[in-house]
Amino acid sequence: MKKIGIVTPGGDAPGMNTAIGTVLRLCRNETGQLIGINDGYSGLIKEDYFNFSNTRSDTIMGISGTILHSARMPSFKQEKVVKEAAENLLKEKIEGLIVIGGDGSFKGAMALNKHLEVPIVGIPASIDNDIYGTDETIGFDTACNTALEAINKIKDTAISFERIFVVEVMGRKRGFLTLEVGIVSGADAILIPEVESPITEIVKGLKKERKKGQTDAIIVMAEGITERDKITSIIEEKTKCSTRKSALGYIQRGGAPTRRSRMLAIEFASHAYELIKTNPTRPTMVGLDGEEIITIDLEQSVSGYKEIDLENYKLHRLLSNIY
Repeated sequence: MKKIGIVTPGGDAPGMNTAIGTVLRLCRNETGQLIGINDGYSGLIKEDYFNFSNTRSDTIMGISGTILHSARMPSFKQEKVVKEAAENLLKEKIEGLIVIGGDGSFKGAMALNKHLEVPIVGIPASIDNDIYGTDETIGFDTACNTALEAINKIKDTAISFERIFVVEVMGRKRGFLTLEVGIVSGADAILIPEVESPITEIVKGLKKERKKGQTDAIIVMAEGITERDKITSIIEEKTKCSTRKSALGYIQRGGAPTRRSRMLAIEFASHAYELIKTNPTRPTMVGLDGEEIITIDLEQSVSGYKEIDLENYKLHRLLSNIY
């Protein structure tokens, strides 16, 4: 295969550039050509392509974000727009397409596949770690470390001012990031969309510990929980303790990818490159199962639902002293 396209249509995640750099190096080693598609799927409509001729693969592998940029494109749900994108991809004589992203990116890939006969391979990259068919996604480990560092610093202020802090972590629909960070940071409580908010129990526990002399607390909350904007005021009203909210926001998407995020990106990208050369007849996705890099049907990933590990949620409750 002489000409491969690569695109990053969804939210950025640390390690995406590592995956791009890996595919670039593999293409060059086999005298192939890698064509970058700028600004997600909109780049196919605009025929806006990235020229890698002056790009050093080793330089971009440690940079966060995506050098191909990304853009939301609601119109890509329209059949005529998808068809135009497919036609432009064929006009560029791209023989295979690698899509780096999450659920939305892969849905777009499935739509493109209806108008193409070129192989499509997905590489899961998302700080949310919510993609079905893989234990971990590119960027998740980095986002966890970034959030953990921030919570550790907030803890210093919580102790100094004897305050309760509600730390909001990214996760509009899922709580994978919140649960992981909450456990390893030693948070007093965790609030995730997958579990009904035990706010009454949390308040009771905070009041109990306050009487014992614990004058600070950290509650890690996913941004997607019900009535998230009321949680801080409810806690302050019920406990009569100074309570503040701190939303970590987009810093969780940035920062140099960790060793684990880079290594996962390299393994995923290498596997995807070898896979696309076999010319699979159906869109596929690479993933992680334990320590093994696997391949699954992309449609299966898009239609599946990744369950959060509620045993880890139970573990946190055992570790916390407020329940």
